[in-house]
Amino acid sequence: MSDTPNAPESPTPHGGGSHGPGAHEAHGHEAEHFHNHSGLYLGVGGILMVGTALTVYLAYVDFGSHELNITAGLLLATIKAILVALIFMHLKSERKSIYQILFVTMAFVIALFGLSLLGFFDHIRF
Repeated sequence: MSDTPNAPESPTPHGGGSHGPGAHEAHGHEAEHFHNHSGLYLGVGGILMVGTALTVYLAYVDFGSHELNITAGLLLATIKAILVALIFMHLKSERKSIYQILFVTMAFVIALFGLSLLGFFDHIRF
């Protein structure tokens, strides 16, 4: 119950809830947001499906060496991951600082991969 007279009872302690004042407008805004971007989401989803089919196809193609086969698969996987991050995770509309943090993170990951490759090619012989 509310302490103020003539105030509607709220189903949640913070007020409003899903059926409070303005709830229909909020749901309308969400539906409008989805409708405005649904073509983009479906298009990117289609591109990701084609990319997945291409990944399966590339698994059966011989590029001449195992390293080139791995590189082709990783390149395609990177492109798909960038699409997911930019569109579905909404990173394309983020501030500049998120890209600076992402750049530092990617540089660190690349450095770690490089160290792993150095260890892979530098065999210890007994």
